[in-house]
Amino acid sequence: MAGKSRFTKLDAFTKTVEDARIRTTSGGIVTIVSLLVVLFLSWGEWRDYRKVTIHPELVVDKGRGERMEIHLNITFPKVPCELLTLDVMDVSGEQQHGVQHGVKKIRLRPQSEGGGEIDAKVIALHAADESATHLDPSYCGPCYGAPAPYNAKKAGCCSTCEEIREAYAQASWAFGDGSTMEQCQREHYTERLAEQRHEGCRIEGGLRVNKVVGNFHIAPGRSFSNGNMHVHDLAQWWNSPVPGGHSFSHVIHSLRFGPQLPDELVKKLGVGNGGKNTLWTNHHLNPLDNTRQKTDDPNYNFMYFVKIVPTSYLPLGWEKKQAAAAQREQDHSLVGLGAFGQGGDGSMETHQYSVTSHKRSLAGGDDAKEGHGERLHSRGGIPGVFFSYDISPMKVVNREERAKSFVGFLAGLCAVVGGTLTVAAAVDRGLFEGTVRLKKLRSKDN
Repeated sequence: MAGKSRFTKLDAFTKTVEDARIRTTSGGIVTIVSLLVVLFLSWGEWRDYRKVTIHPELVVDKGRGERMEIHLNITFPKVPCELLTLDVMDVSGEQQHGVQHGVKKIRLRPQSEGGGEIDAKVIALHAADESATHLDPSYCGPCYGAPAPYNAKKAGCCSTCEEIREAYAQASWAFGDGSTMEQCQREHYTERLAEQRHEGCRIEGGLRVNKVVGNFHIAPGRSFSNGNMHVHDLAQWWNSPVPGGHSFSHVIHSLRFGPQLPDELVKKLGVGNGGKNTLWTNHHLNPLDNTRQKTDDPNYNFMYFVKIVPTSYLPLGWEKKQAAAAQREQDHSLVGLGAFGQGGDGSMETHQYSVTSHKRSLAGGDDAKEGHGERLHSRGGIPGVFFSYDISPMKVVNREERAKSFVGFLAGLCAVVGGTLTVAAAVDRGLFEGTVRLKKLRSKDN
C-alpha cells in the first residue's frame, strides 16, 4: 500500500467520479468531429512518413581510374561514310588504345533521293569483307614503299587495300584513291569510293573512354600521328569530284555521357520536391540533342566545348546493396556497353553537361556576315566536327530519403491526437458554458 501511495501522489491525471460527469448533445457532436479530424490528420502524417523525396547535394568527386561512356547519333548528309573517321584522344593528345566501342556507320542515300538508309557497318579493324582469305596462302602483297603495318594479317605484307592504307597512315603518307595499287584494284576500292561520293552518313553507337579531359572528333580521311601532331589524310576530301565538294553540315540527334535516365526516374525527380519545376528536373535533357548546323563550305570546322558534371542517383535503401554492387563493378570490362553506370542496387551514375559551340572557316577571316566583324579567325586546321570535354571536380548526388523518420511520425501522430483533443475539449467547454448561461438568463426572464 505504501508503494501505491507514493505513485498516487505523482498522478497528474486526476479523475472525476462517474456521477459528477455531465454528457451533452453538443459534446457528442464535438467528439465525432474531433475523431474525424484525428483520422484525417493521422492519414496525412502516414502519407508524409511514406513519402520519398529527392535530396540533392554537391560533393567533391573522389573517384579514381574511372571510365565513362559516350553515346552519339550524328548525321552528315553531305559526307560519305568511306571518308569519315572517328578519333578519341585523351588529355595527353595521344589516341586511346583498347577503347571498347560499338559505333557503326550507316550509309544514307543522297538528299535528292530522300536520304534513306542503304546499309550499316560496324567500325572495326579488318572486317570480314576486307580480309584476303580467298588469296593464295603464300601471297605477300607489296606495301608500295611503306613499312608493313604492325597489325597486318601476314607479317611484312600488305594483303588488302585496308592494310596498305594502314601502312601509309603509320608512315604519315597521303594515300590517295589507291587506283594504282593492285590490292585496291582487286577490291574495287576506287569504284566503291566513287559510287558513294554523293551519299550521306550517320554515325551512331557508344564508346567507353577514360574519365579525363579529352576530345573526340569526326573528320575526313584516315588519321595518323606526325611527331606531336594529329594529322588526317585529306587527299580524297580535297580532290572530290562532287560539284561544290563535300561539307560538314550535320544534325546531332543525340549526344549524352553515360546512361539515359528512365522515364519513371525522371518523374521522381520532377515530383520529388512537391511537384515544383526545380533545377533537378532537367537531368534527362541533353543540350546538344536535335542540334542542326549547316554550311556549304568544305573548309569548315565546328567545335563544341563541353563541361561534364558527374551525377549520381541513389535510390532508397541503396546502402544495403552497395558493397555487392561495388565489388561487381570494379572490373569495367565485365560490364557491357550501354549498361555501364547502372548499378545492381538500383543506383545510376551518369553525367550532365553544358556546352559552348564555335565554328569557323579554315580560310580565316572574320564573322562580318553574321554581324560580328570584330571576331577574327586564324587560317588552317582540319575540317570536321570536334567535341572537347572537360570533367568537373564536383559531383551532384541525388539521394532518395524518407521525408520523415519513424520517430518523427510517432511524434507527429501524438501531436495530432493531443492537439485535436485539447482543442475539442476547449470547444466543448465553451459550448457547455454558453448553454448554461443561456439557461440561467432564460430562467431569470421567466
